[in-house]
This record gives sequence, structure tokens and C-alpha cells, in this order.
Amino acid sequence: MRQARSRFGSYDRPAVKALVKAKAEPGLWLQDVPEPKPGPGEVLIRVLRTGICGTDLHIDSWNEWAQHTIHPPLVVGHEFVGEVVELGEGVASVFPGEIVGAEGHITCGKCRNCLAGRRVLCANTVGIGVQRDGAFAEFIVMPAGNLWPHLTEIDLDVASIFDPFGNAVHTATQYRLVAEDVLITGAGPIGIMAAMVARHNGARYVVITDVSDYRLELARKVGVTRAVDVRQTRLQEVQQELGMKEGFDVAFEMSGVPAALREMIDNMAHGGRLAMLGLPDHEFPIDWAQVVFKMLTIRGVYGRQIFETWYQMSVFVQTGLDLSPVITHRFPYHQHKEAFAVAHSGLCGKVVLDWTAH
Repeated sequence: MRQARSRFGSYDRPAVKALVKAKAEPGLWLQDVPEPKPGPGEVLIRVLRTGICGTDLHIDSWNEWAQHTIHPPLVVGHEFVGEVVELGEGVASVFPGEIVGAEGHITCGKCRNCLAGRRVLCANTVGIGVQRDGAFAEFIVMPAGNLWPHLTEIDLDVASIFDPFGNAVHTATQYRLVAEDVLITGAGPIGIMAAMVARHNGARYVVITDVSDYRLELARKVGVTRAVDVRQTRLQEVQQELGMKEGFDVAFEMSGVPAALREMIDNMAHGGRLAMLGLPDHEFPIDWAQVVFKMLTIRGVYGRQIFETWYQMSVFVQTGLDLSPVITHRFPYHQHKEAFAVAHSGLCGKVVLDWTAH
């Protein structure tokens, strides 16, 4: 077995550890898998940290979505930061030893949107950890064109959650926020990060709603104007407390909960602008008369702009946006069961796995 070295220590090859959806049933299994090899235009990356996403929880639980989408065996996970260790033929954009993140949506490069530079709209997208082997492993192979080099020093835990941070940034940069009043429904990690971006980008008031005491308290710690438990307080009351006269100017729907979107529409100012990232699990009605009479704009948001959102993320972090409070739990990768139990509980922000800890 060949041994190699990196700045993070030596490691043995070719068998590597990976968290695998090995069977079509609930659970994930830590297994030895063959070391992936980079082909032309690809890069081998040593994974350093990974973040646990809601998608990973669905795959672990083996819910209806996962049963229709995932084909075991599959290495799961898509939020990561790593170190470049080997280049495939023709790669000149990164170098061994470089710390990189990666856009987990691998696009076809051939469709109309790809050819026009609108890769986020590629209809033939393949997702790592969903349609191909992902990042919950000691090593991953990625196309060089999907890598984002971290050109300035960055905390590895923070770098590992750039994927979901990108969802938040993509949502929160849909509209101008300077001096605006912003409403966010859903205080999960992405909702909280969107609130942080809104404050960083000059919003006057940032109000976030949820029903989780833990996550509302986390939102308060990062500096939102109000963190509202909608079981106890109506948004009209919050508007009155803040002296708002006409409703919220901009809103981000992050929960996928029908009642949240309905109350959001009720509390929008005329000409208000909504961005929707939350995924409902079923169809539901809304009051379209309000949308028409208030002249609201509703825009669906998915993924990240490749790579404009990544550039914005790096700039926000470099200019003082501190994501570390959103990361509430850290585990070595071999304690994945404990980590997933915490993530499933909802009594957490982001949960990070360390793939260098043995």
C-alpha cells in the first residue's frame, strides 16, 4: 500500500474510508472503498471537513424522495473543503496543496444555458452525493472546472459550509437590500446565514420566524432584529413594535411551510419582492389576489450562480461576515452516527465532520 503526504499528515492508499448508502434502507455505513482516480480534466482532493445537509438526512432516513432518487451503493455528501493532491491530464487551473471548495452541481457544458454561461440553469445537472459519489470520504474526484480555490486563509470549518452558505447568498442577493426591511421565514442554518448576509448588505430590519426555540435563539446570537416564534407572535405585532408602516420590502422563504408563505404575503409591502428557496413537500394554494393587487414579485431560487455566488461568499467572509456561530457541533468522521443524530434532532446549527481526525 502506497503512502503519501500532505500538509495535514500522511495517509495510506488505495483503500479509503467513506460513508456509503450501501443498502436501500435507513442508515449509512462507514466502509472501505477504492481510492478514486482522476481522469483527464479532473482533480483528486483529500477531504478535510464536510457539512451535513438536509439532503443527507433524507438519504440517511431513506424517505420517499431518497427512495426515488438514490441508487445504492453511493458515497453521500456534497458540502466539503479539501486539499488538492493529484491532477488529471490537462489540468492547469489548480495545484497540489491548494485548499479548495467545489460547486457540487456538475453541468453538461453543452445545453443552451451552459453555452450561454448560465450553468445554474443546466437541465442536465448531476449532483455529487446524489447522482454520483460524493464528499463523505477521505478522497473525492471532481472536475477541475468545478473547483473554487480559497486564495486567502480561511477557517476549514467555515470553508466546509460554503455550499449552503451559497444557497443563502444566492437567495439574499436576488434584490437590493440597502435600507430595506427584510423578512425571513425559516431559521434553519441557511435562513440564519441569509439573515447575516442581509445585515451585512445594509438592511434596516431583519426579522426571522420559526417554531424552534433553539434556532430562534441562535438567530438572536447572530444579530437579527427580531427572532419570532410564530406560535406566539404575529408579524403584524412585530411591525407595530418596529414602527413599520407599510410591510416588508424583501422576503426570503426558507422553510417550505405553506402557512409561512401565506403569512409572508400578508405582511409584504406593495411592490414587495420575495425569493423562495424552501421546498414544500406538496402543492398548496396561496392568495393570488394579494400577489396581483400588491404587485408582488416572487422568484424561485436554486443552488448558486457558478461562480459569481462563490466570489460573493469569499468577499463577504473577507470583509467580516463571521459564519462560525452557525456551526454548533463538530465530530470526527468515525462518530458519524452521533453527528447525524444531532442533525436529525434539529437542536443544532450546522454539523461538521472532520475527516483528518482518527
